[in-house]
Amino acid sequence: MQALLKFVAAGLAATFAAIAGAGAPLPAQINVAVDYYRLPNGLRVVLSPDPSVPTSTIAMYYHIGFRIEPRNRTGFAHLFEHLMFQETTNLAKGEADKLVAGNGGVSNGSTRFDYTNYFQVVPSNVTEPVLWVEAERMRGLVLSDTSLKNQKDVVKNEVRVNVVNRPYGAFPWLDLPEHANSNWYNAHNFYGEFADIDAATLKDVRSFYDTYYVPSNAVLVVAGDFDPAAVRAEIERYFGGLPTRPEPARPDVSEPRQTKERTATRTDPLAPRPALAFGYHLPERNTPEWYAFGLIDQILLQGEDSRLWRRLVQERGYTDSVEGGMNLIGNMFDYEGPMLWAASLVHDPGASEAAIVADIDAVIGRLQHELVGPAELERAITKIRSALYDVAGSSTRFGLVDLLACFALFDDDPSKVNRLESEFRKVTPELLRATARKYLVRGNRTRLTLLAGKSAGAKP
Repeated sequence: MQALLKFVAAGLAATFAAIAGAGAPLPAQINVAVDYYRLPNGLRVVLSPDPSVPTSTIAMYYHIGFRIEPRNRTGFAHLFEHLMFQETTNLAKGEADKLVAGNGGVSNGSTRFDYTNYFQVVPSNVTEPVLWVEAERMRGLVLSDTSLKNQKDVVKNEVRVNVVNRPYGAFPWLDLPEHANSNWYNAHNFYGEFADIDAATLKDVRSFYDTYYVPSNAVLVVAGDFDPAAVRAEIERYFGGLPTRPEPARPDVSEPRQTKERTATRTDPLAPRPALAFGYHLPERNTPEWYAFGLIDQILLQGEDSRLWRRLVQERGYTDSVEGGMNLIGNMFDYEGPMLWAASLVHDPGASEAAIVADIDAVIGRLQHELVGPAELERAITKIRSALYDVAGSSTRFGLVDLLACFALFDDDPSKVNRLESEFRKVTPELLRATARKYLVRGNRTRLTLLAGKSAGAKP
């Protein structure tokens, strides 16, 4: 899953750091084709035809992710992501992958805070067979003790490889939320405790499938080179007959307001150098302050022209990079519940953490007391605008599909993609300053110190 997260981040979040203004002038307004409707059984459908590249991207997003998984079943959402790649009533194990790969396509899936997704990028003529595959997964996944045991072992091995036996493996995407949040749903181990994974029974996974993998809890997105009328008919043929089931109730994931700075320290036995991470609770999605924070993220953190990069890397030389953003395993648009704006850096052993924090506070303090100038504000907007156009014009269309699916799942409005730029344009220097004063305060911050457990002379 970590490799996929890096791929997705490169598709959207990392492009936010791209140099603004490169290439031909951008059109006045992004205009993605969006046809949105629901089947009688509750399945949301988003069609976005675009004949520019002869491929289709088909993705199914289920409204169940890390933070919504049941108590005492940590890691369950991720475990089920693996189970969904097993056999179905009419597909033997591995046949779906062969169908896609055999036609020159790619497929994968991932688990995030608020959803689990499965996607395929295939030549246009393979669109219908892939729709049938997704319907098969929703209709007739075969669950057995054997497949459950196998996938438990796969998941635990993934945790060992990506977290336990890797320097900085959990830092800070797993560590920081556990210390910054109070609500269990936002603060538990998202990868899963081994004891909870081992305790999962066949009855548990069947109940999970029947509850969350239902039409009313999902959105199907098809983007690319296809005939809209034909695809509509195919979707009705394969998904229309699936039974109607209630949309599952969601737990209360609200987070109480933090009023005092939290600090935590742990030692990473594999880390050759110390590291520091910090996070601030974000404004609620879709508010003016949330859009303002999207620009604050650009100004403070994204790219080598950002204020924190210039201070911590170029001027002070504490580190060779500082990374982070609004949502460490995605982007500012593809989550629903409470979230942190977080940053981290691996620094030289001789660098004082107190000095690093003092510089961070100084950079943030300037944003709280001085209005951002027109040129810097326009540069931040242009970087976001450029990233949106990169996403909309990508040949894989995965970033676009991700936006359409999340806006359908969380906001019931995938056409929102065409209004994002105008929302950022509404943000004023005064709103940026007010948002920084309200949210970038010590009482709203959590700091995580990671101590190096290996020789300081070794390279990470």
